[in-house]
Amino acid sequence: MAAICPRMSQLLRDLLAGNADHAAEFRDRFDQVQNSQTPDAVTVCCSDSRVLQDHMWGNSEPGHLFTCSNIGNRVIQRTASGEAVSGDVLYPIEHTMTETAIVVGHTGCGAVTATYDDLTDGLDEPAGIEHCLGVLKPHLEPALEHLPEDIERAAAVNRLVEYNVDRQVEFLRSSDDVPDAVDVFGVVYDFQDVYGGRRGAVHVINVDGETDVDALRAAHPDIDSRITRLWEY
Repeated sequence: MAAICPRMSQLLRDLLAGNADHAAEFRDRFDQVQNSQTPDAVTVCCSDSRVLQDHMWGNSEPGHLFTCSNIGNRVIQRTASGEAVSGDVLYPIEHTMTETAIVVGHTGCGAVTATYDDLTDGLDEPAGIEHCLGVLKPHLEPALEHLPEDIERAAAVNRLVEYNVDRQVEFLRSSDDVPDAVDVFGVVYDFQDVYGGRRGAVHVINVDGETDVDALRAAHPDIDSRITRLWEY
């Protein structure tokens, strides 16, 4: 029998203690959603320990958001018949009457960084990671020719974060599996002060395919301070 790591044992105890607090707080919050769900939005976030998927929206209500995550906040998966909208993203749209999809990128994204490095210098990654980067690469590669030659790596990555969000939004909007009634938004979660606002702020960069900042601010004056981009390409 394998020995239990003391550190892991303590970590698990700490996590379970946190869950006890959660269970006490949420005791009655599942009453209306125990048997079904009709989430208001599906969010597609990057799998990153710094990206607090529900907390970033101030959400603490079960059933409000259908949260998906993967490295690179991808809505795309490869199938035997080609690329398709990922099943975890499509499920709430297809089966729970969800009509809002939000693609959430974030500054300093590791998946976008790895994809950029792979496209420029090549990487050697385990098969699972290589597969994920392989899904991103053909969608990000066209952006490289638009980057300034002297751009620093971190700045290039954060511009590609926006480009990637745009491509995921575009894929959702062009898919026959996503009804025209579904609103698709693209945002970037910034915890590095890249956008010059508060750490943890969400910045809107794409609304149903529109990416022009002036047009978006004119159309949505109530959130104009949250509409910004690093890159017009």
